[in-house]
Amino acid sequence: MRDSARVGTGHRSLAVFSDPASVAVVGASANPAKWGYWLARGALAGRDRRSVHLVTRGAAEILGTATAPALTDLPEVPELIAVCVPAAQVGPVVDEALALGVRGVLGITAGVPDAPALAARITAGGARLIGPSSLGLYDARTSLHIAWGNFRAGGLAVISQSGQVGTEIALLARRSGLGISRFVSVGGQLDVTTADLLEDLVDHPGTRAVALYVEGFQDGRRIFDAVRLLKRAGKPVLVLAAGASEAGARAARSHTSALTSPMELVDAACRAAGALRVPTAGALVDVAACLMARIPARGRRVAVLSDSGGQGALAADAAHHRGLTVPRLSPGLSAEVAGHLPVTAAADNPVDLAGAGEADLMSYHDVTRALLRSAEVDSVLVTGYFGRYGLDTAALAGLEQQAAAELAELPHRHGRALVVHSMGPDSDTAAVLRDAGVPVFPTVETALDALAGAAEIGARPGRRILRAAPNGTLPEGYWETRAALVRAGIAFPEARRIHDLGDLTAALAELRGPYVLKASWLEHKTEAGGVRIGLADADEVAAAFTAMHGRLGDGAYTLEEQDVRPHVVELILGGRTDAGLGPMVMIGAGGTEAELHRDTVTECAPVSPRQARAMIRRLRCAPLLTGWRGAPPADLRSLARAVVRVSQLIAGCQDGPVELEINPLRVGPGGVVAVDALLLSSPGPSGHQVQEAP
Repeated sequence: MRDSARVGTGHRSLAVFSDPASVAVVGASANPAKWGYWLARGALAGRDRRSVHLVTRGAAEILGTATAPALTDLPEVPELIAVCVPAAQVGPVVDEALALGVRGVLGITAGVPDAPALAARITAGGARLIGPSSLGLYDARTSLHIAWGNFRAGGLAVISQSGQVGTEIALLARRSGLGISRFVSVGGQLDVTTADLLEDLVDHPGTRAVALYVEGFQDGRRIFDAVRLLKRAGKPVLVLAAGASEAGARAARSHTSALTSPMELVDAACRAAGALRVPTAGALVDVAACLMARIPARGRRVAVLSDSGGQGALAADAAHHRGLTVPRLSPGLSAEVAGHLPVTAAADNPVDLAGAGEADLMSYHDVTRALLRSAEVDSVLVTGYFGRYGLDTAALAGLEQQAAAELAELPHRHGRALVVHSMGPDSDTAAVLRDAGVPVFPTVETALDALAGAAEIGARPGRRILRAAPNGTLPEGYWETRAALVRAGIAFPEARRIHDLGDLTAALAELRGPYVLKASWLEHKTEAGGVRIGLADADEVAAAFTAMHGRLGDGAYTLEEQDVRPHVVELILGGRTDAGLGPMVMIGAGGTEAELHRDTVTECAPVSPRQARAMIRRLRCAPLLTGWRGAPPADLRSLARAVVRVSQLIAGCQDGPVELEINPLRVGPGGVVAVDALLLSSPGPSGHQVQEAP
């Protein structure tokens, strides 16, 4: 039964794009080199489910089907039209369609004049638009195919802001033995958006995993809310992202932005939603193959089974570098494995068949069975020559394929994953494995990348981003910012505001040395000569102030007691609100070398104490906080509490985009002390504005 009767708001109104009762291709062509031919060809393949009409003035018949010169000449009003006429003709065609009562428009043509106004007319007329500049759409379940190219039916949905990248994913999936459940080239998103399409997949039968290609995250929070829903529905999402360059980070005025690349923000959003960002279309399909295998890959414990000691050793090293473990086998399991192998074979992990495969191809099956039915590993990687025997020795082809068929049954029988790296990845044996739901890879690196990716996304349950209590307007100026942080529980050294020598004399009577003198309004004080530390007495302070004031002029200077506690580590703690992805919190190695070390961890804000502790543990400099070379450990509880409170401040900000930075944040056995703080606001597209002290 068709779904086109569904009505409502939100993603449910997209039913016209999944199972329309009737379709018309406007601009159909008999020329196989033209878009109109491929759209007509694909649409006609679904004639057993819906009526299909071809509209063109160029031919009386296309692919054995009669055509009509205009929509008004059709015997019925189509629910969905695909428009691939020249750009200047798109507007009149759409207006004609709206007058007839068409409910959905798939805009293929690029360069449509005044496209936003056209989209507004479509939505005002009660219809929906995908595009313009879409490559088309496909739904395997409903035999809807209005796109260039061919698709193999399967369980991977592809939502792509680039039609060609989406097509590449579909082609790579086919080569890997995977198929497509739904394909949508989003195009211009003047009506239907990426988030709409992701929401529509949550209850889409047949979709088991989602490939998402995104070039911008202007609607990032809604996109990742949909990703979170898909994760809960058991449909993991793999994200391929582009268009977020380092240029913005290079132009940043705070370390918080300079140290946090756009892709790190995307990664943080992926972690919070339970998704995984991958670097290439090929990597996406590889991970998808492990996630969509008959038994999906889970966990990080891998048994390596090789027919070459060298390949097994390389595989074990590569697994380690990807965060996977190759555990030693228990004596009992090792003895069981050894019972299937020559006495010269290695029966630990990695396992080396040492020629057993040449003597009996079923040895692959026997050893894999022993490993998979144990509870000591999560998956088995077979690496090396298997899949090549039949190519090089024709007499072994049938035996190898039989062994592959029996090997492929083991994951289902024992509930653990099997992945194969084969030197014959395009062989008939490899096809037997893929057809049975066992992923086969051409290199051990791609196999292990896929296993590691599947393990990582499996370890990400996703988390609900809690709403922080609104804190209204963040204060303007260093001293006001400092006061807000103190109210939030973050300690600062005693300090006084200084404008002239009279203020300086009064402050010296109340503070204890050694002292720090700062030009508080400067963003990067060290580079501008706006900070002096280690000033021992009143004479040194007065000389430093006179020199600094002479160079920098009037302003709100700060005289501060210097934090001279021993065993202190300098960190940077900051937060920012991204226009598309929302509030973020960042912690990293700090001080004047922060940008040199680039050791940071970023997560969506706010975070819980547990999440804050996990962020701290992920820092490369974390050992410095836990007693490096005999030093006393830092107060990690106070540090985690500071991370939580900064994350809440950022998440609760109602003033639009802001950046907040504490650098350095000095952490020692006695707690956490913030030494400097910077607050920037981004009121609009003109850029950042420093919130200065008066």
